[in-house]
Amino acid sequence: MEPIQAAEAIDFSAVALFWRSSLTVQVVMVMLIVASFWSWAIIVQKFLTFAQARQEASKFDRAFWSGEPLDDLYDRLGDRPKGASERIFGAGMTEWRRSHRDDGRLIPGGISRIDRAMNVAIQREEQRLFRGLSFLATVGSTAPFIGLFGTVWGIKTAFEGIALTQDTSLAVVAPGIAEALLATALGLVAAIPAVVFYNKLSGDAERITGGWEAFSDEFSTLLSRQMDEG
Repeated sequence: MEPIQAAEAIDFSAVALFWRSSLTVQVVMVMLIVASFWSWAIIVQKFLTFAQARQEASKFDRAFWSGEPLDDLYDRLGDRPKGASERIFGAGMTEWRRSHRDDGRLIPGGISRIDRAMNVAIQREEQRLFRGLSFLATVGSTAPFIGLFGTVWGIKTAFEGIALTQDTSLAVVAPGIAEALLATALGLVAAIPAVVFYNKLSGDAERITGGWEAFSDEFSTLLSRQMDEG
């Protein structure tokens, strides 16, 4: 019973296990903790960004389909549109105005240039929207292996201690194994939310960009109809 009582007297809290582990395992744990906090910061920031993007898109759609002349809407938005939808619309309207001659007629190839201008604007907005998601993918794919490396190194250190003390009692073996397994636990804690929210946020981002692309197609069709009618 003495080895069991000795093991029970050891502090197995996460903080105690961290300070008793080797320097290599401590570095691994710190990396995983930082990656976890950074991932959660990105997750929260992306949820706020996506909510704002949806709100801005909904507000702009109401203004766009309200029947207000497009030129008046463009002039009202000004040179510094606030939302992504407004910036995409502004890129198309800017090119639309540049594509007209002094006599009011459209320069040949104007519609294709308008499409390219809006596509470039959409690509810029996509880069802003997807920024940071690659970090979540990296954490989700590498954190378990980093934690496993810490576990392997910790077990190696534990066996080295057993060899030096020539003692295989529970009081000697348990702390080293517990310290090693903590690294794997931290790796999973960092990886699981990163994978789950990466899939969730990627799907949300694709739906938002799909809405921008649909608007771009509708806007191009509207301008093309106006050109044909003119």
